[in-house]
Amino acid sequence: MHDPELLTRYNYDEFVPEKFEPWMRFEESPPLGRRAPSFPLWRLDGGERVELRQLWRAYRYLVLEFGSFT
Repeated sequence: MHDPELLTRYNYDEFVPEKFEPWMRFEESPPLGRRAPSFPLWRLDGGERVELRQLWRAYRYLVLEFGSFT
C-alpha cells in the first residue's frame, strides 16, 4: 500500500512519544535467536538491490541498522 505521508510521519520534527511510539512495534519482531525473514535491501551508494538472505551467505556476522538516530 502506497502511503504518500509515510516519509513525513517517519521524519518527525520533534522527539516526543506521540511521534515515535507508532514506529515502536517490537512485538512484530522475530524472537531473539530466530532468523528474521529475508527482504530486499538497497545499497546507500545507489547500487543494486540485494536480499537479506544473500548477505547471510556472504558474511559470518551481520549487523543491520534500521531507523534514525535522534
